[in-house]
Amino acid sequence: MQTFAEATAVLPRGDAFEADLDPQWAVGDKLHGGYLMAVLGRAVAAASDHPHLNAISAVFLRPPVPGKATVSVELLRNGRRFDQFRARLAQDGDVCAEALITQGGLEEVDPWWTNATPPPLPDEADCFLLPSTPPGSDFSVPLLDVVEHRLDPAAMGFAVGKPATDGRVGGWLRLVDGSDWDPLSVLVALDMVPPVSLVLGVPGWAPTITLTAYLRRVPAPGPLRVTMHATDITAGRMDETAQVWDAKGNLVAQATQLAAIRT
Repeated sequence: MQTFAEATAVLPRGDAFEADLDPQWAVGDKLHGGYLMAVLGRAVAAASDHPHLNAISAVFLRPPVPGKATVSVELLRNGRRFDQFRARLAQDGDVCAEALITQGGLEEVDPWWTNATPPPLPDEADCFLLPSTPPGSDFSVPLLDVVEHRLDPAAMGFAVGKPATDGRVGGWLRLVDGSDWDPLSVLVALDMVPPVSLVLGVPGWAPTITLTAYLRRVPAPGPLRVTMHATDITAGRMDETAQVWDAKGNLVAQATQLAAIRT
């Protein structure tokens, strides 16, 4: 098992970067959207004078497969506090994901002002540890072997034929390798497993079509508290809004995505 840093590593190759996409960071046989964004972010960080991803808006055009991929990075604007880039992940000449990224600096600081309050969740030990392969199922989520996900029991009704009706899911996340969360790995936390559609009783894959995320600060060491909710599901598509809180109770990141529902 590779660490997150190893799984998202990029190497310069001419005027681009080479990545080796790790099959462990996948849901079924599809690489996780947050993981792919982190690979794009890793390449941008290597090309920028600023250390941290501050914002990303990504579109997912086709699913790449594990193995070699190329990341091209285009500087759009070089600024004193922020750089702005376009990054593309391609495989066999086809673009699989593209993102606009704002690169700047982040700190582990308390907010100057906020009206954001961490949502109530049961204690981490009282939440359900999701297995990578549920009992009696032939569907595997390799991601859950590298990200420990303890799900709020209130969202577990779908497993016994009693799906939730509020369109919300929440839980606690840790990296299995023991690493602290950072602004790139938080992108994985913003694209939670399971999706809201599954909690509502709709089985099947929920691939991300487009996702926009804002990073607020470097997370304090410890687990992340994550919540996600949907507002509307129509014609096989749903919105999902996620918020991530660190162990100090500070808002670390938030994201909105449009996802498909494929049963």
